[in-house]
Amino acid sequence: MMGCVMPASHHASDATAVSRRILAGAATGIRPFIRAQGGAPDDVFDRVGLDGRCIEDSRASLDLAAYVNLLEQAARHTGQDNFGLLYGRGYRPEMLGLIGEIALAAPTLGSALETLATWFPWHQQATETRLTRWNGRWQLSYRILDGSIVDRRQDSELTMGMFMNVLRACLGPGWTPEIVFFEHPRPDHWKQHEAVFDAEIFWNRPTNAILFRNCAFDRPMPQASRENLARLTGELGRLTGSRGAPRLIDHVKGEIRRLLATGEVHVEAVAEQAGLHRWTLQRRLAEEGVSFSDLLEETRKSLARGYIAQRHLPLTEIAYMLGYSEMSAFTRACHKWYGVSPRTLRSGLAG
Repeated sequence: MMGCVMPASHHASDATAVSRRILAGAATGIRPFIRAQGGAPDDVFDRVGLDGRCIEDSRASLDLAAYVNLLEQAARHTGQDNFGLLYGRGYRPEMLGLIGEIALAAPTLGSALETLATWFPWHQQATETRLTRWNGRWQLSYRILDGSIVDRRQDSELTMGMFMNVLRACLGPGWTPEIVFFEHPRPDHWKQHEAVFDAEIFWNRPTNAILFRNCAFDRPMPQASRENLARLTGELGRLTGSRGAPRLIDHVKGEIRRLLATGEVHVEAVAEQAGLHRWTLQRRLAEEGVSFSDLLEETRKSLARGYIAQRHLPLTEIAYMLGYSEMSAFTRACHKWYGVSPRTLRSGLAG
């Protein structure tokens, strides 16, 4: 079924509903960009069950999973593996709709980044954004909290490009971060990422982020207006209603995915992130008919197939990314899931 999701203010039960929506401003310009990559936009929208007219109003609301899938399908349809990267490279803050207008209206660059980190989850629900200090640098980080949204590389690369262009709106088109983190593995054509960001890139990290030194945080934003900032943030809050949240099971899957990148997956860390005691989390999962170990295995399985299909990734590296200390353990798991070894599964998947 094709269609748009209505804004939160139209849902009487929004206070209790699981919510993960994104405002359509995030897809501004996607039609001409798909055409520029040799694709047919309507075919891509049909693949994900979205009415292409939804994106004509930047304040319309889309299902987050459908939006993320739109980017993944656009990459497959056009054959442009770095679709999100290149789309994000040209994505200016004013294209983003409300959240872009909010960043531009902030009085200074520093307040723009703080405001962006605070309000981005209202623009895109079930999302975590933070501005923090890390190892002597500022880090503007982003990740989707909903672990049921598995394939999301294109969205991550697009969003990092958007964030970079918020800083460029103030500091000029030549500004670049020092380091960029991505939560997904290194893609085949990763050199293009280094060229776009002109920065060192690290893959398979717990979050996506751009890192940079303190850079003129007191410099005025080009459209600074405290009056407009107050009006726009108020409008965003009324329009979307909340920061949204995934279901508990999907939140746990998301935290497991984050921890897999560190090599340390513990139920205590997931419970803390969810704001629960370990025993409370385990009880609530049991009420849903699953255990933490069930979700760990399910998350590994959901990631494994996509990783194995990327032929440039060594199978031993994939085993490590999934939290297996030995290739033999990964092979046993793959046999359990698919009835074949990782190598045999790879030979049967499209390149």
